[in-house]
Amino acid sequence: TVCKNNDNPYIGCDRSPEKVMDYLGYKSMEDPLFRADKTLRRLQALVPESNEQDSSDFSDALDVFVEKAEEGNGYAYISSWGEANPGGGKDRVALFIERYDALMFS
Repeated sequence: TVCKNNDNPYIGCDRSPEKVMDYLGYKSMEDPLFRADKTLRRLQALVPESNEQDSSDFSDALDVFVEKAEEGNGYAYISSWGEANPGGGKDRVALFIERYDALMFS
């Protein structure tokens, strides 16, 4: 959600799927999580091999992170075309953003 500066935070707000893509690091090298999966894979070497449970937990968490990030990017891409498609509109964009919220926070 991107809001213009005014007294009421709900007036002038526009839900933008591009913000999701920015945050997840799929738009630019400047994005907060750009190539986070590759960094996390390199960090996996720091997990002691003697503790198989920790290594397995890290690997599972990394797999879930990559899966959710890719799904979120897919939903954001689809919703970015929500207004351009016939029968589309801001409600279609909001629908996919809400689906992503449900996916990430369930």
